[in-house]
Amino acid sequence: MSTRIAFLVAGFGLAAWAPLVPYAKARAGLDDGTLGLLLLCLGAGSIVAMPLTGTLAARFGCRAVIVAAGLTLSAALPFLAMGADLASLAAALFVFGAGIGTIDVAANIQAVIVEKTSGRSLMSGFHGLFSAGGIAGAGGVSLLLWLGASPLQAMLAAAAVVLALLAWCGPALLAHGGDDDAPFFVLPHGRVVFIGLLCFIVFLAEGAMLDWSAVFLTALRDADPAHAGLGYAAFAATMTIGRLSGDRVVRALGGPAVIGLGGLCAALGLGLAIVVPSWTAALAGFALVGLGAANIVPVLYSAIGRQAAMPLPLAVAAVTTLGYSGILAGPALIGFAAHASSLAAAFAGVAALLLVVAASARAATR
Repeated sequence: MSTRIAFLVAGFGLAAWAPLVPYAKARAGLDDGTLGLLLLCLGAGSIVAMPLTGTLAARFGCRAVIVAAGLTLSAALPFLAMGADLASLAAALFVFGAGIGTIDVAANIQAVIVEKTSGRSLMSGFHGLFSAGGIAGAGGVSLLLWLGASPLQAMLAAAAVVLALLAWCGPALLAHGGDDDAPFFVLPHGRVVFIGLLCFIVFLAEGAMLDWSAVFLTALRDADPAHAGLGYAAFAATMTIGRLSGDRVVRALGGPAVIGLGGLCAALGLGLAIVVPSWTAALAGFALVGLGAANIVPVLYSAIGRQAAMPLPLAVAAVTTLGYSGILAGPALIGFAAHASSLAAAFAGVAALLLVVAASARAATR
C-alpha cells in the first residue's frame, strides 16, 4: 500500500498545479510565449533531479528520498499561488519540478523492488495510482476554486493532502534503495538505453495527446472549441482504467504480448483519428491510444528489475529521465513536424514509432 500511496502523491501533487496556470499567468502579466518558457522550468527541475535520485535512493533509501521530496513539493505549492513575477514563479516551479521528479524516480525504484520481491505483476497498478492521483489533484483543486477558494487556499489544502498522505505511507516505505553499493554515477548503456528509448516514444505519444489532441480536433476535424478537451479526457480515462486493471492483463497475457498488442492498439488509434474525417472517430482513436499505451511503460519498468547492465536505482533513474524527456521534447518535435508538413503527418510519425515499440516487445522484456 505504501508504494501505491507514493505514486498517488506524485500524481496528485503534479496535477494540483494545472488549474493554477491561468491564475499565475494573469497575476504575473505573462503573454503566451513567456508562459511557455515559464512552464519549462517545471520540466527543467525534474530533469535535473531525476538522474541524481538513483544515487540518493541507493545512499539513503527510498523512504528518506520520497519523504524529503514530498516535503519539498508541498512547501513549493503555496509559492506557486503567491508568485507575482516571472522570477519568483520560475524559482518555485523549478523546486516544485525537482520534488515531483525525485518522487517519480524513487517511487519507481521502490515499485521495482517490491514487484521483484513479490514475484507478481504489480507495476500497472502502481502507475494507475499516479493517474488516479492526477485526476484527484486537478479535480480537487478545480472544485475548491469553483467554490470560491483563493489560489493560495487551494494550494494550502493540496499541500495538506500531500503531507497527510506522506504521514500515512512514510513509515512503511523501504529504508533501502535496492543497491547500497551502487556507484555515484554510471553512464546509461546496454538494455537500459534501449528500454529508455522505448519509454521516450510512449511518453512522446502521451505528450502528443496532452498538447496536440485539442488542436487536432478543432483545426482538422472542425470540433467546437468547447469540446476540444474531450480528446485528452478520452485518452486519460482509458489509460487510467487500463492501468488499474493492467496487472491482471499482464499476468494473463505476459509482458511481451502487452507491449506488442498495446503498441499496435495505440498506433491503430492514431490511424483511426487520421483517416476517418470525424471528430467523434478521433475521440475513439485517442481512447484507443490511452488503452494501448496504458501498460507499456509499467511492463518496461518491470523489465528494468531483470536487467544486469546497471545497478537498479541508477537504471530506474536513467530510464525515467529518458522517458520524461519525451513528454518535454515530444510536443515541440510534433510542432516542428506539423509546421514542415501537417499535424496529421506528425501524428502518423508517432504511430510509426509506436509500431516500433510493438515490434521491440520481446527484445525489451527478455
